[in-house]
Amino acid sequence: MADDSSSIEVLNATAQTRLKTIIERVERLEEDKAAVAADIKEVFLEAKGEGFDVKILRKVVRLRKQDKAKRMEEEAILDLYLSAIGGL
Repeated sequence: MADDSSSIEVLNATAQTRLKTIIERVERLEEDKAAVAADIKEVFLEAKGEGFDVKILRKVVRLRKQDKAKRMEEEAILDLYLSAIGGL
């Protein structure tokens, strides 16, 4: 394996600067993502405090993201499978 100095020489100054910029952008976005995740957690805690079922709320959010036709297809397949095994 090459030492660090020869590895750095492979990238010219412009490429090194661009790489650093990309890494820093990703790091900032990761920080933003963590902050948003914390905000979402707070909203779910608030909903739970008001008596809502958080598990169901998460499912509703997930379902609303799906394409309606895709969701209907999945529900139809689920119904078919449940019928095939005698339901629940």
